[in-house]
Amino acid sequence: MDLSLLAPIGSVIALLFAVYLSRRVMKEPEGTDLMKKISLAVRKGANAYLKRQYTGVLIFFGIMFVILFILALNGFLTLFVPFAFITGGFFSALSGFIGMKIATAANARTANSAHKSLNSGLKVAFSSGAVMGFVVVGLGLLDISFWFFFLKFWYADPAHLSMIAGQNMADAQVQAITSAMLTFGMGASSMALFARVGGGIFTKAADVGADLVGKVEAGIPEDDPRNPAVIADNVGDNVGDVAGMGADLYESYVGSIISTAALAVAAGLGFKGVTIPMIMAAVGILASIIGTFFVSTKEGASQKNLLSALRRGTWISAGLVAIVAFPLIYFGLGADKIGFYFAILSGLIAGILIGLTTEYYTSDSYKPTQKLSATSLTGPATIIIGGLSLGMLSTVLPVIIVGISVLISYTVSGGAGGIGDFTFNQGLYGVGLSAVGMLSTLGITLATDAYGPVADNAGGIAEMAGMGADVRKRTDALDSLGNTTAATGKGFAIGSAALTALTLIASFVAEIKVLDPNFQFELTILNPPVLIGLFVGGMLPFLFASLTMDAVGRAAQSIVIEVRRQFKEIVGLMEGKAEPDYESCVDICTRSAQKEMILPALIAVISPIIVGLILGVNGIAGMLAGATVSGFILAVMMANSGGAWDNAKKYIESGKHGGKGSDAHKAAVVGDTVGDPFKDTSGPSINILIKLLSMVSIVFASFILTFHIF
Repeated sequence: MDLSLLAPIGSVIALLFAVYLSRRVMKEPEGTDLMKKISLAVRKGANAYLKRQYTGVLIFFGIMFVILFILALNGFLTLFVPFAFITGGFFSALSGFIGMKIATAANARTANSAHKSLNSGLKVAFSSGAVMGFVVVGLGLLDISFWFFFLKFWYADPAHLSMIAGQNMADAQVQAITSAMLTFGMGASSMALFARVGGGIFTKAADVGADLVGKVEAGIPEDDPRNPAVIADNVGDNVGDVAGMGADLYESYVGSIISTAALAVAAGLGFKGVTIPMIMAAVGILASIIGTFFVSTKEGASQKNLLSALRRGTWISAGLVAIVAFPLIYFGLGADKIGFYFAILSGLIAGILIGLTTEYYTSDSYKPTQKLSATSLTGPATIIIGGLSLGMLSTVLPVIIVGISVLISYTVSGGAGGIGDFTFNQGLYGVGLSAVGMLSTLGITLATDAYGPVADNAGGIAEMAGMGADVRKRTDALDSLGNTTAATGKGFAIGSAALTALTLIASFVAEIKVLDPNFQFELTILNPPVLIGLFVGGMLPFLFASLTMDAVGRAAQSIVIEVRRQFKEIVGLMEGKAEPDYESCVDICTRSAQKEMILPALIAVISPIIVGLILGVNGIAGMLAGATVSGFILAVMMANSGGAWDNAKKYIESGKHGGKGSDAHKAAVVGDTVGDPFKDTSGPSINILIKLLSMVSIVFASFILTFHIF
């Protein structure tokens, strides 16, 4: 049997399992008429936002299609690239859309199930998150499988191949396939950036505006129905943390597989090496499905118990992948290549360790966040200082973990020699496999992340519908767990982004060698183009973060002004005798997000082209290295600071340091509002930036080689 057939089979199984889970969620009752009304308002707002976002993104994709088509007609790309760019963006958007649809349908059902028991609420929320996870891996692997088998058929005809002297038919075929596929990830990366940036601006503008006016100024509870921004806040949870995160990890998943496949050719591993990452992804899907059945808890469970319930599923999935990967490498590549198995193990272990370190620094079950909450006793300034310090400190372990994983993966895979040598590329292929190993269980890992916004929305519905203290206590427990799993998911996403970015840089180098076998890289830092590129690349994540943070600030200001206006002008609103105008806040967030996401996205696409045309290929290599290093560290710092601020606030709300309404609580709310764009807009968007820079560089490599100045 051709094992590569497992890829499309695995993708179909993932999608069928997602259908099964979605039907199971939809069978649950939504609850009272008021709960249905609130859920419908959130659903309408999310649909309206995505419709407007996709309309704007469609224009960008249309322009890029024309540009890529012109490049293809002039011989800089294969004619398949413009069409694959569209399919990559389409499936990325579709995965986010489906995930958002089930999340907005599950929020009231989760709240209603929490009325029965904590475990019932957990099951519904987790199942809806799992739909997101399995749709992402299913559609991602389906897109890759389609193009792989289509191109394999197309390039089976020697007339379609451009062979160099001494190259055999099989090598020319597999090289043509992977060179074409390597450019396909740009569509997914572009869509992910729009989804993450736009959704992040929307959700955090609403969240910051709702908290600053509602909690701090008016002194009303979180998710109070009197707050005009509360529906926009719940909408934002879905368009940012569900649709945005889905598109984000979709492109990481696809990028790791296709870049590793390209490195297999450079390492001389042929078709077998190319199909290993695809088969690994299929194995990961089956392992993730099994893992989902082990997620359950008992009534009255603590945060540690709830974390253990989710962790049990992910660890079982990782263990199954570790077991199956051994015979896959042993029989697929041969006993002499068993080092690749240990590269996969290093990626699996690195992913788990990054998740644990993120959990340690952001969960209120551990000392760092507990100590951070205590700094609120002396005001907003000290908790902001403490949160920044915590975030900076939290970068140490992830950097060490990724560094060790890269070193182990490269070494055990037989890495040696100079740039372009088979042994050198073999080591880089091992690094790529470690990224594939880390992302192989994405189906269940993403489920634990996408679960968070559903639980958050469920808590909001429980509050607005007046479901009682017991239900709110259960939804608060699920919501607090969601904050931790979201932070862990972001840590996982950033860690996988770092490894994927490294393999994409290596793939860029390999692609240049394919385009010009005689090209000699000069990557010493004393080479001016490399040094300048390093500085430019190191600066780009900071520029990007600045633009997205500023965008959230401006949009949040508009929400603050609108909420204050309604509190002042709508008679009887504060007394609960009149309804606020929820739609105005949703509209403000939508318009702001669409306007503000354009400039950051353009910078990500244009920067590598400009740097390449001025500084050449060596300058691009420096830029990619600089952006990966600074972007990885900055993203970890921002995500963990934001997660810690959020959970420090939750810790105080549980009754510590004076509880809700105290001065410490108000200070913590200010810290949380600073952390909101850190963890949900700028931080997560940076990991897409560092991969999109590489993708654009690969797509425009031939053009840059032809027209660069230096």
